[in-house]
Amino acid sequence: MFSRILCASLVLAFLCFPEITAQTDYKEQWPGFRGPYAVGIVDNANTPIEWNAESGKNIKWKTRIPGLGHSCPVIWDDYLFVTTAVSGSGEDYLKVGLYGDIDMVDDESVHEFKVYCLNKNTGEIIWEHLSHKGVPKTKRHTKSSQANCTPVTDGKHLVVYFGSEGLFCYDLKGKLLWQKDLGVINAGPYTEPDVEWGIASSPVIHKEKIIIQCDVTGENFLALFDLENGEEIWRTHRDEVSTWCTPAIYEKNGRTQIIVNGFKHMGGYDFDTGKEIWKMSGGGDAPVPTPVIAHELIFLNNAHGRYSPIYVVKPEAKGDITLDKDSTTNEYIVWSIERGGAYMQTPLIYGEYLYNLRGNGSLSCFHATTGELMYKQSLGVSGGVTASGIASDGKLYFTSENGYVYVVKAGPEYERLAKNNMDDICMATPAISKGCIYFRTAKYLIAVSAE
Repeated sequence: MFSRILCASLVLAFLCFPEITAQTDYKEQWPGFRGPYAVGIVDNANTPIEWNAESGKNIKWKTRIPGLGHSCPVIWDDYLFVTTAVSGSGEDYLKVGLYGDIDMVDDESVHEFKVYCLNKNTGEIIWEHLSHKGVPKTKRHTKSSQANCTPVTDGKHLVVYFGSEGLFCYDLKGKLLWQKDLGVINAGPYTEPDVEWGIASSPVIHKEKIIIQCDVTGENFLALFDLENGEEIWRTHRDEVSTWCTPAIYEKNGRTQIIVNGFKHMGGYDFDTGKEIWKMSGGGDAPVPTPVIAHELIFLNNAHGRYSPIYVVKPEAKGDITLDKDSTTNEYIVWSIERGGAYMQTPLIYGEYLYNLRGNGSLSCFHATTGELMYKQSLGVSGGVTASGIASDGKLYFTSENGYVYVVKAGPEYERLAKNNMDDICMATPAISKGCIYFRTAKYLIAVSAE
């Protein structure tokens, strides 16, 4: 069941590990969820249009990863990192598709929470580490995993977050630098406090600090930790229900904001102090998408329950900027729509346009700065979509849960270029790096390349 191991031990891993090269351009790395600056874009990457994992067409390599995890692959130079949770039961139950059940997976076996480092060029496993072993402290949804949070790296440190099982920091050779217990962290529907769905908010690194958004059933907070030693710098209480959103960073003129999505409390916080700068309510009641920064604007998007909005906010916002009833704009909100946002998927803003993909495969294209709807088109997805879209060189890539990747031409008119088969369930957002797209499926890591 286990993938091939390049090095038999940590000692051998150090001997085999290639030298870390200095980064040439941060924009060419894929250091965390949604890549550089969380925008989901790397241009000049020569990414392929067509492939087939079943036949092997344009498949560079394929490596099996044990266990189950929806965390996304991250890349620094030639190294690819991913996390997983290996159930002692030997079964990784996963129910995909469009459904509204709140069911949990009843698996109380001992799990191994692991992090892997692979050579991105060959798929060889360089090292693997067991971060934690034990019965999960919270259950997961039938569509979730015990390893949802995407790791993050700055080229020196690798931060791995397993929620209730802890926050871990490694160097890129796999040496554990520190670990931190944040307590039991359970996220579930606010209407059913005994239901446990698992967490998904990924850590963010900025200026040698780690940002954690922890909106859960219980004490909600946004916190900043020191990257070198894990020391908590500040913690700000949030009046919020459970969310599964990864925060974003907006920095201009020496001022840095942490931007968070939410239901009761979307907003911006001061990076240095944790103090609230602005806030608004009016989102879906189980938000997942990450805020996106583009065109000197903040794009917020979510959908669940009564609401499915898209909001476009000026970063100069301050105070409570919640829209008045029947209003779509105000001093700080440039444009918005009340219905049409996505539940799980972070929007893709590429060039002049915002591409909003919903869970049923409906793709809407808006002019990003005006809100004009350019088109609304079904991709023809059978089942559902969880992964967020990515883009490169004028091509948009959208991945369905049943393992098909739809390649769409960027621009104000819809044109599908290809439909490609990954031959496995796909829940994670893929990564881009120099001629390759890296997909994390239910069982494998797969590198796709036209070269």
